[in-house]
Amino acid sequence: MNSHVTVLEIDGNALTHNLQHFKNKLEQDTKILVVVKAFGYGSEATKIAKFLENNVDYFAVAYTDEGIALRNAGIEKPILVLHPQIPNLELIIAYQLEPNLYNFTIFNAFLALADTKLLLNYPIHIKFNTGLNRIGFWHTDVPLILSKIAATSHVKIASLFSHLAASEDLNENEFTINQINDFAFIVKQFYTHLSYKPIVHLLNTSGIINYPQAQFDMVRLGIGLYGFGNDKNETNQLKNVVSLKSIISQIHKIEPGETVGYNRAFTANKSMKTATIPVGHADGISRKLGNKKYSVLVNNQKAPIIGNVCMDMIMVDVSNITCKEGDEVIVFNSQEMIQEIADTTGTITYEILTAISQRVKRLLTC
Repeated sequence: MNSHVTVLEIDGNALTHNLQHFKNKLEQDTKILVVVKAFGYGSEATKIAKFLENNVDYFAVAYTDEGIALRNAGIEKPILVLHPQIPNLELIIAYQLEPNLYNFTIFNAFLALADTKLLLNYPIHIKFNTGLNRIGFWHTDVPLILSKIAATSHVKIASLFSHLAASEDLNENEFTINQINDFAFIVKQFYTHLSYKPIVHLLNTSGIINYPQAQFDMVRLGIGLYGFGNDKNETNQLKNVVSLKSIISQIHKIEPGETVGYNRAFTANKSMKTATIPVGHADGISRKLGNKKYSVLVNNQKAPIIGNVCMDMIMVDVSNITCKEGDEVIVFNSQEMIQEIADTTGTITYEILTAISQRVKRLLTC
């Protein structure tokens, strides 16, 4: 049981709104795969999956253990493992997960295992590299893949997919269109030689927004589900999903010349009042937010972080705020605050969300 008073609240109504927002952009028969890797982008994958299972077609995780967690939580929808590793292939089969086979090393290993276990039409997914240059087969690999698939009844291709490198950046439109066309050419070869048609998917959140003509059979919804589009206008149409909240543990009166925190990084130049909050860099609060770079909200008023962010605590200036020990503190509760943290620390919203430590309690509300 997690009794930590610092809580990440997950708004189920916001999740529902955001899912419907993207569904409205799709053709009626286009399937939706929801990406819940990295603990559901830092929220809570099992809670998200349970909440949405009846309204989506597929889930995707990065690694095998994430898929096992979903199965152990009772999730029955298909689960695509995006980056499986050979040592985990037995577990993938045991938990009825569906592996992405992205090169011949893992492809051959899984086919050999499927042969040993006498599997029949076990669902696999084939990823192609069309320009991201991360993982995936090359287009020149298609003939050999097809010949190996034709020679076995142990596996069946559930889907063909690729990943766009810069779908959020319209300045890269030509590159993205080339990716789409290259992928379509690969798919055509499979359709020509297979007796069935695998699901085809390419678009991520930004792709859904900018390239709806390439939605194929299914789309992969990730960051958009959690409240962020590829620009401010799109984000404004979404609802914030996660809010990080804590409480005031202790209030101090600080006199001129006294210092606060490690390395005596803050020195008071007047009498002031500070509040100590039980959340720190071990919870995902970057040390770059210290020394008045960011403010939390105490009773709806901004309270700047003073001194250095500690592992388990931050100290904030509440000199002009009426408050008491035990009062609620909001670290963030809007897309604007999350974006401000990202901008201040020189990163992206993805990193802010996924950085929230697992020791922070998760609570789904709706």
